[in-house]
Amino acid sequence: MSKSVLNVRTVILSDVHLGTPHCKADEVTHFLKHIRCERLILNGDIIDGWRLARDGKWTKAHTRFIRRILTLVQKKDTDVIYLRGNHDDFLGRLVPMAFDRLSLKEDFVLETAQGRYLVLHGDVFDSVVKNMVFLAHIGDMGYALLLRLNRTYNWIRRLRGKEYFSLSQAIKARVKQAVSFISKFEDQLAALARNRGCRGVICGHIHAPADKMIGDIHYLNSGDWVESLTAIVEHHDGRFELVEFKDFIATYPRPQTEPAEDVEEPLPFPVIPSSIPSFTDR
Repeated sequence: MSKSVLNVRTVILSDVHLGTPHCKADEVTHFLKHIRCERLILNGDIIDGWRLARDGKWTKAHTRFIRRILTLVQKKDTDVIYLRGNHDDFLGRLVPMAFDRLSLKEDFVLETAQGRYLVLHGDVFDSVVKNMVFLAHIGDMGYALLLRLNRTYNWIRRLRGKEYFSLSQAIKARVKQAVSFISKFEDQLAALARNRGCRGVICGHIHAPADKMIGDIHYLNSGDWVESLTAIVEHHDGRFELVEFKDFIATYPRPQTEPAEDVEEPLPFPVIPSSIPSFTDR
């Protein structure tokens, strides 16, 4: 395996969804092992408190990811900024908080060579998540079911020698309401960045990686580590890049032997179940 690493100023990733069977924890940990950065922004939904409160499982792979974050803080002199999302909203009662190089925030303004960028998860502009939590949980369960179907579908595709195909992304691309929602979501975030005096906005939440201009605002979405496996990096010259894992491992390949099958393991820090809100608490 290559010993080289990618040196950048900032890494932004979101929607890892630790605690779910669809989380690509080994892949995102491999990504972070081959990155050196001054700042890592975890842009929400890193831990899926909704799923853990229901039927989620915590595995060794999920623990390895947490340990990698702590290693970046302790040994690599990396500032880690965790921005609360909707699936990890149980952290809301701790925001804002800072200790050593790790801080918890609602949002963050990133100062770059190109100007100021507003970084936030983005769920504030999702009216279902914000105002109809019951429906948001129902939608989350539907998405989990779709991902299970997707795994079976792609297992059959692999047997036939075909590449991975995302059912959820295909549905979102074809359903008019979903396309309209994403467009409105992006426009609202661009307007917020403009009102905050920023030239760009970086978000997550909708699992739709993007790097584009919306009028005069540079819109970036870091995607997710469930299906798209993408992250945003800021290079030292101020240039942003949307990195796809499938391209990343061409330069920084994974080891030939995969980790042993994961088993359920306690969280590396205490989480009181009652502290994780459910839709019945709202």
